[in-house]
Amino acid sequence: MTLSRPTGLPTVHRQIQVFTGDPAGELSAMATRLTRFAELGIPMQGQEVLDDIATAMAGKAGFLYGMVNAFSDEQTFLGLHNPPGESGYPLVGRTMSRAHGWCPEVVQRKRGLPLPDVAASPRFQSNDVVDAIGIQSYFGAPIVDEPTGLALLTVCLIDPEPRTLRDAGRLQAIVRDTARTAADVLNIRTPHAP
Repeated sequence: MTLSRPTGLPTVHRQIQVFTGDPAGELSAMATRLTRFAELGIPMQGQEVLDDIATAMAGKAGFLYGMVNAFSDEQTFLGLHNPPGESGYPLVGRTMSRAHGWCPEVVQRKRGLPLPDVAASPRFQSNDVVDAIGIQSYFGAPIVDEPTGLALLTVCLIDPEPRTLRDAGRLQAIVRDTARTAADVLNIRTPHAP
């Protein structure tokens, strides 16, 4: 389902894909996110410092991909780590549909989502990201903006190799710590910040 943005909200030159059962609430939340990104001075484009954060996270976890992901009319990877171009693995671009991947679930629930083996979860095993680049493990955490209560961004790791349940806690902790780091860099006051 797609919706056009109502008048009075920032102009977007494409249809908005809705991924919840509450289109009006989703559009309102998106407008609030866009306003907060503008207030915080966060541009919807790649940022070298966030690329470095995503790369450090992926390296620490041993994953091929790492992202710091903003949600507006689409998902924008403000921070992105891809595998080396010569590795033979697909490279991810800076944007993706708001309905693809597992980060939309993290935004909605405002809690982390560890999927050490996506094939083991019937709810999450079928996904455009699985189909497009063969992802088998996902770990994501939200960055919740205290003033609005909305998840403005997510931080995530994805990889074509499944992980063990034994390692899931360590990997989710890496993502959660990276979310705190990204929030600090972007000056986002989170509910857990002092």
